[in-house]
Amino acid sequence: MTATDVYPDIAMQTDDIVSARRHSVADILHRTARRFPAKIALVGIDRTLNYQELDEAADAVAAALYRRGIRRGDRLALLSRNSWQFVVLTYATARAGIIAVPINFMLTADEIAYILGNSEAAAFVTEPAFLPVAERALQSYGRPMTARAVVGSANSADWEDFSDWLFGEGSAPEVIVGDDDPVRIMYTSGTESRPKGALLSNKALIAQYTSCIVDGGMTGDDVDLHTLPLYHCAQLDCFLGPDVYLGATSIVLPAPDPSAILAAIESHGVRKFFAPPTVWISLLRSTKFDSTDLSSLRKGYYGASAMPIEVLREIRDRLPAVRLWNFYGQTELAPVATILGPEDQEDHPGSAGRPVLNVDTVVLGEDNAPLPVGEVGEIAHRSPQATLGYWRDPVRTAEAFRGGWFHSGDLGYFDTEGRLTVVDRKKDMIKTGGENVASREVEEAIYLHPAVAEVAVFAIPHPKWVESVCAVVVPKPGAELDEQSVRSHCANRLAGFKIPKHVVVAESLPKNPSGKILKRDLRNSFAALASKEK
Repeated sequence: MTATDVYPDIAMQTDDIVSARRHSVADILHRTARRFPAKIALVGIDRTLNYQELDEAADAVAAALYRRGIRRGDRLALLSRNSWQFVVLTYATARAGIIAVPINFMLTADEIAYILGNSEAAAFVTEPAFLPVAERALQSYGRPMTARAVVGSANSADWEDFSDWLFGEGSAPEVIVGDDDPVRIMYTSGTESRPKGALLSNKALIAQYTSCIVDGGMTGDDVDLHTLPLYHCAQLDCFLGPDVYLGATSIVLPAPDPSAILAAIESHGVRKFFAPPTVWISLLRSTKFDSTDLSSLRKGYYGASAMPIEVLREIRDRLPAVRLWNFYGQTELAPVATILGPEDQEDHPGSAGRPVLNVDTVVLGEDNAPLPVGEVGEIAHRSPQATLGYWRDPVRTAEAFRGGWFHSGDLGYFDTEGRLTVVDRKKDMIKTGGENVASREVEEAIYLHPAVAEVAVFAIPHPKWVESVCAVVVPKPGAELDEQSVRSHCANRLAGFKIPKHVVVAESLPKNPSGKILKRDLRNSFAALASKEK
């Protein structure tokens, strides 16, 4: 029985009623622009836009895409560093009902080609620095693009200048995008050999923005600094999206360079800043830290991994006015699920905090039933923030949503006061410098080496990257194998952050009686390997 069976008047809704009740990601920008047209929305390297200008730019690009034949439901791939153009494209695609596909710019051409093919992208936008790898990816993709542009000078007849999309005749198409219409496909590294495309809807993103605003202490007075890649939903949807919703000001830098971050905080009076622990550590170690005026900074956020307690104490001592929040979640939750607030940072280090406003989180046992306090099980969620599913992958979608919960793949437990602690990654995810690396993907690449008989890839603690990729390899009988050979082999097949930082050649791998490799034993054996580096 459907809602219209119980409430027949629902079926009588006209297009006018639907239009009047619209509430999409693009509508949020439009409303903020009406409320605060002259307020600074976005400060980029070479351009500053107020909210009216940002709204008009999104309209112009949406119209340009429509003129070029890109229609509602088509996918636009975006391979670029952070820029004001990236933000414009994010809202332009949402306005036209086009599904944006942000791509990690550290991927290889083959990895990008897979995403283009899986998403069946009809448009492609990149920047000059990534044009060569984009061209190689398109050759592998093997299908024509309806539209493609470069943010900057393309010097190629095959690519338009993105600035041309900001001007032209016509207006943006009038598209009413519904709650459960998809806005983006966010490719997650996952634990499989190929990434999965998590489909995020308007409803998911807006519910996520609300959770972040309420539990993350965000306001319209914030001046926020965005330095982590916007292809990650952490920076894009935990911070940029809520900023636009509230009418806050966003400073956008292309990369998390410590000197540039410190300079931006001082020059723009930044009040709010997010980074993984690795970046916070790099700021504390900068020779410019003590000579920079950081008095405007009031809110600090971290995620991707727990902050080492000694670093927490150092931030408290050197930035006493800054309150800290720890965000935990995953792409499929758009992405925040739990937050550890400022009041719990020192008394509960390592905790992921409590479920946010719009998320119900439990720890499940093997029977899919909730476990008592203190017992370790799989972390699962119910929330409007959850993905619609994996793009064109019903099998993995059904597996993730079994029993009416979204299964995270992480293991954890709750304490008596409702705080969650994440104790392990169920499927051997490695998080290095804020990037996700699937151990299986790296293992499959190494197995292509002609001298490798066996390999196990896992995470070990690292003083800078929090975790680093470590591989233990067993050579084939009579074969010669060394660390450099394995790393060079990987460099031709994997993005740089996925290449093992440590390769150990061994005679055998530890296994249980059933033949399963004991990665926990390997982690323990090589836990101190990175600490021995100079």
